[in-house]
Amino acid sequence: MNQLDALKQHTTVVADTGDFLQLAQFQPRDATTNPSLILKSVQKPEYAPLLRDTVARHGQAAMDEQVDRLLVRFGLEILSVVPGRVSTEVDARLSFDTAATVARAQRLMSLYRAEGVPTERVLIKIAATWEGIQAAQQLEQAGIRTNLTLLFAFCQAVACGQAGVRLISPFVGRIYDWYKKQAGAQWDEAAMAGANDPGVRSVRQIYEHYKRFGIATEVMGASFRNIGQIVALAGCDLLTISPELLAQLAASESPLTRALDPQAAQALDLPAVQHTEASFRYALNEDAMATEKLAEGIRAFCVDAVKLEQLIRAA
Repeated sequence: MNQLDALKQHTTVVADTGDFLQLAQFQPRDATTNPSLILKSVQKPEYAPLLRDTVARHGQAAMDEQVDRLLVRFGLEILSVVPGRVSTEVDARLSFDTAATVARAQRLMSLYRAEGVPTERVLIKIAATWEGIQAAQQLEQAGIRTNLTLLFAFCQAVACGQAGVRLISPFVGRIYDWYKKQAGAQWDEAAMAGANDPGVRSVRQIYEHYKRFGIATEVMGASFRNIGQIVALAGCDLLTISPELLAQLAASESPLTRALDPQAAQALDLPAVQHTEASFRYALNEDAMATEKLAEGIRAFCVDAVKLEQLIRAA
């Protein structure tokens, strides 16, 4: 049995890509997208017809609506390949505006519904700012399921659990990147691999907290740099993995055993944690890594959103 098949025995495997033509070979249950992945895909010749068709049909609409229609078009193609859910992201420029995030999410969902897609097959991705988490709470109460992304800090996960968010995406690789950069020449790759990887430790802490206190929010590790990080999180509810790393897992027959177990987590002696807005903002501020990576991630997604708009204008 290859590692990908072994992983699927313990964890729901999700493809992290907008390149839906690659999906079928790995048979993931779900797929996630973000502005950067859609931008990358839409520049490939095989996807140019989707862009041209979207602009031909909706070129008279406001730019934000054209973008949403393109995102949903990719989502529809992905849903024709995967049996489960697709995650589609709200414009990152709305990350600090609760009302605008709710409105944009509602429009994305209405576009999917107009195409006959059941609500339960779509997750609306939102940056895990305080404002984004409050938007997600409103959406969840209205029956729209959410995926809170750019999650780096334990306090973000706690607040998402309190808000009744359906799923969170803690970013393993970007946490690893920050600590490696901070350590510089002192970084010991072997010593910080596997269960000692700072990104892996972050996801484990969140997973154990959720299972210990019966929080229903699904944990989906994301943003992996190597298959060692993935193997160390086998047993996590879901893992969203790039096609490149999916291929490496499929090509490897090295042993893979469950690393995270809900029953073991339920037996742990952990402190209960909750956050108000004030305590959330303080805890996030105290976490230099999370503060920097959240801001950096939002900025990067905003840059790619602008580039996507430029491509639409040029189509």
